[in-house]
Amino acid sequence: MSWLWLQVHYHRLKGFVDGGGQFHDLAWSGICVSQNLTSSLICSVFASITDLNLRLFYVTLDRHKRRSFVPSAMALVFHSPKQNKNVYKALIAAEYVGVEIKVNDKFEMGVTNKSPEFLKMNPIGKIPVLETPEGPLFESNAIARYVAHGSFLLGSSQMEYGQIEQWIDFSSFEIDANIRGWYIPRLGYANYIKPVEENCIAGLKRGLDALNKYLVSHTFLVGDGVTLADIITTCNLLMAFKLLTPKSFTSEFPHVERYFWTMVNQPNFSKVIGEVKQAEAVLPLPSAKKPDAKPKAEPKKEVKKAEAPKPEVHAMEEEEAPKPKQKNPLDLLPPSKMILDDWKRLYSNTKTNFREVAIKGFWDMFDPEGYSLWFCNYKYNDENTVSFVTMNKVGGFLQRMDLARKYAFGKMLIIGNEPPFKVKGLWLFRGPEIPKFVMDECYDMELYEWTKVDLSDEAQKERVNQMIEDQEPFEGEALLDAKCFK
Repeated sequence: MSWLWLQVHYHRLKGFVDGGGQFHDLAWSGICVSQNLTSSLICSVFASITDLNLRLFYVTLDRHKRRSFVPSAMALVFHSPKQNKNVYKALIAAEYVGVEIKVNDKFEMGVTNKSPEFLKMNPIGKIPVLETPEGPLFESNAIARYVAHGSFLLGSSQMEYGQIEQWIDFSSFEIDANIRGWYIPRLGYANYIKPVEENCIAGLKRGLDALNKYLVSHTFLVGDGVTLADIITTCNLLMAFKLLTPKSFTSEFPHVERYFWTMVNQPNFSKVIGEVKQAEAVLPLPSAKKPDAKPKAEPKKEVKKAEAPKPEVHAMEEEEAPKPKQKNPLDLLPPSKMILDDWKRLYSNTKTNFREVAIKGFWDMFDPEGYSLWFCNYKYNDENTVSFVTMNKVGGFLQRMDLARKYAFGKMLIIGNEPPFKVKGLWLFRGPEIPKFVMDECYDMELYEWTKVDLSDEAQKERVNQMIEDQEPFEGEALLDAKCFK
């Protein structure tokens, strides 16, 4: 009965708004309560509304009135520092849909996230984690989707939903990953390697250029209003604007500039993020302490100078920031008869008779005591619905594996003519297991299932051969793309 009532009043409301009237939100709230309408029922009807004015009407309903549609059991608690761009994603979404989320104000990074209670919620110990009545959730995009579930933030059609997911993936792999690769070493959490930084900057520019071209004719990423794609993309851009990209950098992408400042100045964004100021210069590299070369004079009492304040980062990426590493344990392994660079040269220089030359050479060189072979399968192939996004996702993974270039060789295959595309790979690693520093520092690793190659199984060895030489068809399917890490 309430469903039919709401449909009828939607059409009455449409006529009223089209006629220039202003519907009083207090009256609307009272009607909804009197008809015992639930949040899911209202969202179901809202999903059918294509008229922009009516959609904006719903969006601008007073927050505390819409909150009454959310069941009281929705007691949600964030375990993370609040000043974290990955927390912002869900908090901004909550402002739009009227869900209340509390933030654990006693959370202490490095202490709370190592406690037994926290590790029960996320065994890896990363933030953020959202505690819900149904259980804990981790991974910031998943948390934001949970908060936005059933609302206009996820689109009004299957196509819009797909486009929202497309842009979430794009901003995660083409923008966020490159931004983190740029600034994490500059904060001192990882070794600074200039070629790696240059690759990240080039990758970021490529992503921003693609986004800039799209935004020439679009105000929002999907449809005519804010969606979860806008929320996540803006949060992913935040650290670049605050720490890395001054006006001289972003002026190359004027439509991205316009988009970013439009988003962060929306009331529901600014309420969570606060005022955003653009960086005046790129975050400097951490200064190395230089030894005092001067001879010691008579001891003098020195007044300690106050340390210069570090750049304010608001724990934005503490969940991803690796700790500084000492000497790589792989360098301490016993010498191997396999010289990895020799294999990489053989692979690159073999243009004909690949099986007879390169593959045979590989097995002649291979040292099962010093190296191990691994198959990997992407866990979420059903999400690989757009070819260029899938290829960029794999490309981003290989870019972030640069830290292992001295110790690894890899082949990644993107399989299929039609979506969803499958992603499978083969990796050669120094040592008997996947190096711990790779598992710890390259977050893509957990997106794959890893299986050690059984060298006593001839079928598995033949599969290794096929993957190295990009054999097509592979396992009965065409190859969309093949990428090599060497």
